[in-house]
Amino acid sequence: MNIEEIRDFCLSLKGVEESFPFDNNTLVFKVGGKIFLLVALDAQPLRFNAKCDPEKAIKLRETYSYVLPGFHMNKQHWNTIVCESNSSRKLLTELIKESYSIVLMRLPKSKKAMIEK
Repeated sequence: MNIEEIRDFCLSLKGVEESFPFDNNTLVFKVGGKIFLLVALDAQPLRFNAKCDPEKAIKLRETYSYVLPGFHMNKQHWNTIVCESNSSRKLLTELIKESYSIVLMRLPKSKKAMIEK
């Protein structure tokens, strides 16, 4: 996936906002004001950080060479995914959607209800 595909997919999810809160090279996607994805625009190859269930995160890292512990993040809950030529588009979109769902589920009921309308 390239940055345009990642951006389009993230923005297709309900209630998603994008911003550059840290610097001009880190594109951040939030739902309900909480981060679910960070994309390093200056990295070659492109890479992003996504939240993940801790047990699943370990299994993914053991299975796929392009799934690494979250760079500059809590490595128990975040993975860094490198968008290499051998990375599965289907898996990448699943990881993005899972990260979104994890954050959405943990939002206060009032925020979650407004997003899910």
